[in-house]
Amino acid sequence: MSIDKKDQKIPNLNLIVRNEDESEKEPSACGHRYRLLSHNDEGIAAWAHAVDIDGARPHYHKKSTELYYVLEGQGTVSLDGKEENVKKGTIIHIPPGVVHGANGKMRVLVIGIPDIDDSDIYYV
Repeated sequence: MSIDKKDQKIPNLNLIVRNEDESEKEPSACGHRYRLLSHNDEGIAAWAHAVDIDGARPHYHKKSTELYYVLEGQGTVSLDGKEENVKKGTIIHIPPGVVHGANGKMRVLVIGIPDIDDSDIYYV
């Protein structure tokens, strides 16, 4: 079945294809990050950062949910004071208000919904 696009109202889509090499490495609450999709991109529903975690200070967000997917390495993630062991292939859902931090060296794909503004990071 084909769709005749001229008869449909299709919103303007902001299609983005970006390599990590095109993103500047910068300090973050968790180590260093590469902003793959972030606050400077128009029309995105979430942001995505590749983060090199080498210990992360406990913090939380009031508005944003985060998803952590461990790409490399291993360590622990603290979720409201409970330590969880993580390794390559682990995914973690962190709702708003959950105090979280990390120990160990790992590379993590972090997805924030919606985009986490630096004003939505609260340290404990």
